[in-house]
Amino acid sequence: MAHAKNHDYHIINPSIWPFVGSLGAFIMLFGSVFWMHGSGPWMFLIGLTAVLYTMFAWWSEVVLEGQGDDHTPVVAIGLRYGFIMFIMSEVMFFVVWFWSFFKHAMYPMNEYEGSTYVPPEIVPVDAFHLPLMNTLVLLCSGMAVTWAHHALVHENNRKDVANGLLLAVVLGVFFTFLQAYEYYHLIADVGWTFGGDKFYANFFMATGFHGFHVIIGTIFLFICYLRVRAGHFTPERHIGFEAAAWYWHFVDVVWLFLFFAVYIWGQ
Repeated sequence: MAHAKNHDYHIINPSIWPFVGSLGAFIMLFGSVFWMHGSGPWMFLIGLTAVLYTMFAWWSEVVLEGQGDDHTPVVAIGLRYGFIMFIMSEVMFFVVWFWSFFKHAMYPMNEYEGSTYVPPEIVPVDAFHLPLMNTLVLLCSGMAVTWAHHALVHENNRKDVANGLLLAVVLGVFFTFLQAYEYYHLIADVGWTFGGDKFYANFFMATGFHGFHVIIGTIFLFICYLRVRAGHFTPERHIGFEAAAWYWHFVDVVWLFLFFAVYIWGQ
């Protein structure tokens, strides 16, 4: 009885995953440097494999904790706050690219011949073709996630939860396909190059990193779909699903800013 738990906090067991994850990240960092210097990608891939396996194993343990009695209301609040802080860091990450884009668009530098500014020859993207289609696809995917969340919290309808998540995943994959097709068109047909101009560099970095986040969010939602099929989540306890929904809506909002700033205003 002296060692009985009399508090709402979860004291985690000793874990090797923080060490393995940091070691994998260290190897991946040095492997990327060696790769850039022509030594091949193998060291980078070894580190990446270690990081990915750490993510799988560590989060699997967190899922098991959530299925037990470890995620008390106090712990759930801490997890929510932690994920909010993570999203805030992601917001600041994209602020950098918006800042760079607006700065170079409104106050270009180092593009002068003598005393005359020479603007780059940019063929603008038709914002109301593929980009508008991608916008509608991503917004519909966000609506599907909201439908799934409502079905879980307010109706406890697990069939609609699974259908909503699956629809969101399919639309997320479709968005990625359209983004890849647009890149292929811009590079192969229009002649855009990543380092050809600051506009090109900012365009590919901002939209490319967003596309990377879409891929991560799609995986996130697909894992939630598998967990729903496995009987996880209840109307009272669904921290993992809630985090996935927040992340996906964050991806939606960032894309809206990219669409209006880079595609429409950027023309």
